[in-house]
Amino acid sequence: MGSCAGGVVTDWLAQIEGTAAGHQMAMWLALLAAFLHAVFGALQKGRHDPWLTRGAIDISYCLMAAPFALFVVPWPEPHMWPIFAGAWAIHVVYKLLQAWAYTKGAYTVVYPVVRGTGPLFTVIGAYLIFGETFAPMQLVGVAVLIAGIFGLAVYNMVYLVSERDTLNAALGLAVMTGLFVAAYTTFDAYGIRATENPFTFLAWFFMIDGLVMPVIAARRWVRMENPPELGPLMTRGVAGGVVAFFSFGAIMMATRLDKVGEAAVLRETSTVFAALIGWLVLKETVGPRRIALMALIAAGAVIVEFGA
Repeated sequence: MGSCAGGVVTDWLAQIEGTAAGHQMAMWLALLAAFLHAVFGALQKGRHDPWLTRGAIDISYCLMAAPFALFVVPWPEPHMWPIFAGAWAIHVVYKLLQAWAYTKGAYTVVYPVVRGTGPLFTVIGAYLIFGETFAPMQLVGVAVLIAGIFGLAVYNMVYLVSERDTLNAALGLAVMTGLFVAAYTTFDAYGIRATENPFTFLAWFFMIDGLVMPVIAARRWVRMENPPELGPLMTRGVAGGVVAFFSFGAIMMATRLDKVGEAAVLRETSTVFAALIGWLVLKETVGPRRIALMALIAAGAVIVEFGA
């Protein structure tokens, strides 16, 4: 029954790829990914050490994906194994940089720069790999987005006196993380297009991707003088694992249905959600100027979407 339903969904996705309906679906999927990715970032930066939270999330989605990878979806084609290896390596570096950045700076400092820098590199990668081009108005949108990013970075450097000692490191790590966001977005878009069944890529990716960070987190937890209780940590991990499925799955489906660059840029409306989460949930001081700059990033993403 599950396999049959999955086949129907796969056939439907194949029918709307490259169509107007596919474009609309990709837009909504990218927006869903934007909201969920902001939630995911807050989960990792929130109550616990970012390294421990990431380990708990990864082991959760690894175990959740394993039954689907091994027993439900079609087995990967032989040419997919090198692709999985490449995706695994890129994501490991990305997660190491992300966790490191969150140890150096506040969520509302790191997250917008990471998510804003990523699309710039993704647009370049989509042009080089998939031959995607942007209309003039879309390029204006990219410029608006970049202005918001660097405006936010300058604002943080000038006004965040309490974090001045680690701010430069946090911003540098955030830009490097953004580069790897672009790398995995572009490479994973190639991967999900390279297999006949997109759910095969997603299930195997999550199972393989969740193998490294739990080991790092466990070693860190053992060495702590006062390690957190595993119950609340794993509860957060399971929640993050579920969010990751839908967030990553949504953006990957969007890149299969429509242009990689447009989906990646539209996803960066997550900066607005991030500002609200940082203020309302994490109780971080955001302020009207930083909210305006984050909104500028989001506005650039919207111009890219509708400027075609």
